[in-house]
Amino acid sequence: MGGQIIKLFGISGSPRSGSTDYIVQEALRYASGKYHAETEYFSVKGKKLNFCIHCDFCIREKKGCVYNDDMKEVYDKFVWADALIIGTPVYQGMVSAQTKTVMDRCRAIAAQNLDFIKNKPGAAIAVGGDRTGGQEPSIQAIHNFYVINFALPVGGGSFGANLGGALWSKDRGAEGAQEDEEGLKSMRKTVNRLMETALMLKKTG
Repeated sequence: MGGQIIKLFGISGSPRSGSTDYIVQEALRYASGKYHAETEYFSVKGKKLNFCIHCDFCIREKKGCVYNDDMKEVYDKFVWADALIIGTPVYQGMVSAQTKTVMDRCRAIAAQNLDFIKNKPGAAIAVGGDRTGGQEPSIQAIHNFYVINFALPVGGGSFGANLGGALWSKDRGAEGAQEDEEGLKSMRKTVNRLMETALMLKKTG
């Protein structure tokens, strides 16, 4: 579909190799199979990611973050990408601490380059152990991150996706997510909208 290549960056904000890891990679596979997508993937699992401490080093020095850790890879991929997917497990009705850390630490790159994801479409995926365990608040938190940083949040639209990909793992990891047909439908609809938006922006840019 279309001849233009879309550079798609996906992040799994789960500290485990489970349902979120599977779903974000499945979203990238789906995009690659249906569209001309070049994909990159980052999992927080096993990574060194320090919490933002609001020290304002990034504001004062304009040299990035006071921490030298694995966020450097995330910064580079955000700049590289044409479109974004952030996936999170639902912890206590909200995004994981690791997902929040990734978003918080982008204060450092924004201090250097306020437009680092400006006008790039971004999608959100949330996976919960319960069907209504906090997927929508988690998706909205990711959308807030996009809005604050001038990205363009997209959802999958009415009748199956609404705000984004919302999945129910039944606390059975990747196997549970694979069996959630409605959740997978919401992911695919969201990825379709994400890629269509990215292609439209490429054509008009």
